Amino acid sequence: MGATAVAVPAQAGAKQPGTRSLAAVLTADKSGFDHNPWDFDVLTKAVLTVLQAKPDSPVKVLTDGTVAVTAFVPNDYAFRELVRDITAATRLPGEKAAFDAVAGLGVDTVEDVLLYHVVPGATIDRKAALTADGADLTTALGATVEVDVKHHWFGRQVRLVDADTSDRDAWVVRYDINKGNKQIAHAVNRVLRPIDLP
Repeated sequence: MGATAVAVPAQAGAKQPGTRSLAAVLTADKSGFDHNPWDFDVLTKAVLTVLQAKPDSPVKVLTDGTVAVTAFVPNDYAFRELVRDITAATRLPGEKAAFDAVAGLGVDTVEDVLLYHVVPGATIDRKAALTADGADLTTALGATVEVDVKHHWFGRQVRLVDADTSDRDAWVVRYDINKGNKQIAHAVNRVLRPIDLP
């Protein structure tokens, strides 16, 4: 992703958010494709692939920690579920097979899907997300995603309603990745779809 991770030391009473980029967070995991469904190996490889093919892609914003963004990052399980769905497979593919299938959609489609997960210009933490019921978030792709906050016996949970009405909506399963920085992320258990993918 090209960005160098620079640790910004915490200062007592400091209110300014840090500038560690989400790219730095994603690329810090050097394990590559593995058997951990809750990390972001497929996503990381997809971002790197888009930036290699299109160095000036808007996806590059993830490498600039001085720019505020909120990303809803699909974990590896989410990408494996996407591939099982679009290929009508009976079993979940491994992470490498999932990435290969996603890459097979073409770099422009992968770029659009990635941009559909990024909300530019805002740092939306868990607290803000849980109070955003009914909000439409404008993504870097230009399309919107609706926030639906559900109340359960165990507390509130955020669901994202995307453009593909035939797909199951994504739930936030982990909040505040890279908290304290201008770029923040929340893990989701499904890949948001800006279009009805094949």
